[in-house]
Amino acid sequence: CYCTTGAKDLAASVQAAETKMPAVTSALEEASAQKTQLEADLVQHKQDRVDAEDAVKEAAALREKEAAIFAKASGDYKTNIAATGKAIDLISKGAGGSFLQSNAAAVVRTLTINMDLSSVDRDMMSSFLSEGQGEGYAPQSGQITGILKQMKDTMEADLADVTAAEEAAKASCAELVAAKEKEIAANSKAIEDKTKRLGETGVKIEELKENLEDTSASYEEDKKFLADLDKNCATKTAEYEVVKKTRAEETLAIA
Repeated sequence: CYCTTGAKDLAASVQAAETKMPAVTSALEEASAQKTQLEADLVQHKQDRVDAEDAVKEAAALREKEAAIFAKASGDYKTNIAATGKAIDLISKGAGGSFLQSNAAAVVRTLTINMDLSSVDRDMMSSFLSEGQGEGYAPQSGQITGILKQMKDTMEADLADVTAAEEAAKASCAELVAAKEKEIAANSKAIEDKTKRLGETGVKIEELKENLEDTSASYEEDKKFLADLDKNCATKTAEYEVVKKTRAEETLAIA
């Protein structure tokens, strides 16, 4: 009868719901935790991308400043080296007077003041440059060209150093920018992927919530219906037993 088969079906449904609801609840908690983690990851990835972009901008600004400083320094060195080279050439040819009348002489005068020279060399150079002796300055021309060659060698070495430093700075900047651009690309990819996963997880959470609500509602309905069925079936069974007893008594009375 329905009391037997219906009760079994309802009991099975109730048991299935009791098994399903904890599983759905666990899945919902896991999905919610994933959503929270994804949100935190996205915040971090976005900040990391901004930091990397800022680092690239800062590196570019610093590189521009360093390049400008190098351009000025290397330009000065080349001008000064050229002036000392001209001085050496003219003085070696006995044309010291011609040199003293040239623009290169003004450059050498400044170098004599600013460069790290011994007091003897500085005095000798100052005397040569200030006295303005011309072709007859041969007695000391060898010493003067010697000092000038030393000054030129020092400046060429300094130019080589600043050039090497500039190349190293360029390489370092390029390496940094390349690394930061990889970080930017990686974070952009992570943002794209995790934004998609976040959306999917959000949909999954809503589906799980709906599933849990439906299962819970069905569970409560089935429990109530099962309780009512048990009560009604017990009542009907008792009524049937009374009828059976009455009929038996009537049968005996007629006999």
